[in-house]
Amino acid sequence: MRITHSIRSLLFALVVVAMSAASFAQVGISINFAPPALPVYEQPLCPGEGYLWTPGYWAYDNDFGDYYWVPGTWVMAPEVGFLWTPGYWGWGGNGFMFYDGYWGPQVGFYGGISYGYGYFGEGYEGGRWQNGQFFYNRSVNNVNITNIHNVYNTTVINSTTVNRVSYNGGNGGINRRPTPQEEAVAHEKHIPPVAAQTQHVQAARANPELRASVNQGKPPVAATPKPGAFNDRAVVPAKEAGAPYKPAANRGPSQQPANAPAAHPENNAARPDRPAPKNQPEPNRAEPNRPPTAQPNNRPEPNRPPTAQPSNRPEPNQNPPAQRPQTPPPSVRPEPQRTPPPETQRPAKEPQHPQPGAQKPEEKKQNEPPKREEKPPQ
Repeated sequence: MRITHSIRSLLFALVVVAMSAASFAQVGISINFAPPALPVYEQPLCPGEGYLWTPGYWAYDNDFGDYYWVPGTWVMAPEVGFLWTPGYWGWGGNGFMFYDGYWGPQVGFYGGISYGYGYFGEGYEGGRWQNGQFFYNRSVNNVNITNIHNVYNTTVINSTTVNRVSYNGGNGGINRRPTPQEEAVAHEKHIPPVAAQTQHVQAARANPELRASVNQGKPPVAATPKPGAFNDRAVVPAKEAGAPYKPAANRGPSQQPANAPAAHPENNAARPDRPAPKNQPEPNRAEPNRPPTAQPNNRPEPNRPPTAQPSNRPEPNQNPPAQRPQTPPPSVRPEPQRTPPPETQRPAKEPQHPQPGAQKPEEKKQNEPPKREEKPPQ
């Protein structure tokens, strides 16, 4: 029983080690467009002995579908004798995948990316461990020799072409493969990023100004003296973008494509079951209960003769609606509803104004002397 238990424990330990080695090998996400170029920036002053430089890099935020800059920073080594192998982006055939960095006794493969300050694409030239202390190479590191005495000065001859490309493989990427020694380093004991580094990445992800679509490849915080110290006086902004920023035409899996509005042309196209933009009637939709003259454009319909009368006159071949006789136009209302014409009122007013010729004979009969009509008695 004890032997069986020991075998099971050993197998379990091997599985855990294998999973741990794979856990910081790569991030399970594939992006269909390359990260921006590395920005140009200065290295802040080393805060003290035991801090090692970890270069900045572009990470990817799947929630926003955008790259964001993780500032370079000085990090306390988790163990004496351990060095930092930076992470890098590599082309995987169908997209770009990120291979996370790790701590180990030797520096492994990091895509041939020239991050600067000791990381020139292969190995590390920024310092070395000696007698339990880390010695800094002043030729590539910003170190105050007044506070830090473990220094040396070795000029680094870089045989690789210095550029600002931030990924390996693919179109325009660094064309370099790991050496046998670097492959052997990948199988050695590793330590994933420490808690301070994880918090540093989270703080960068939460800062909208560090997104590539906002800073155009020139982040306002390019490097910090310590992890998470984004508001420190020693924060270094980027001098310039590594290359002109070109936003990707097709964003990542979490962001809508740039031509998303054009993907639904039926929303703006004219449809046969909708009225025309100018409210013109459709020729195949006739309204039987409405006279054809009620159309707003006053155009003859296909079943209506072109010589139709205006809308205020009834048509001879169509029966007018029932409501029309109740409210006829003023021109067809009956005469009795009008006031009598002036000719019918004049006879009633003539006796009040008699003519002079008709009244003179009556006046003469009343005023004539009797001697003209009667003879005087004898």
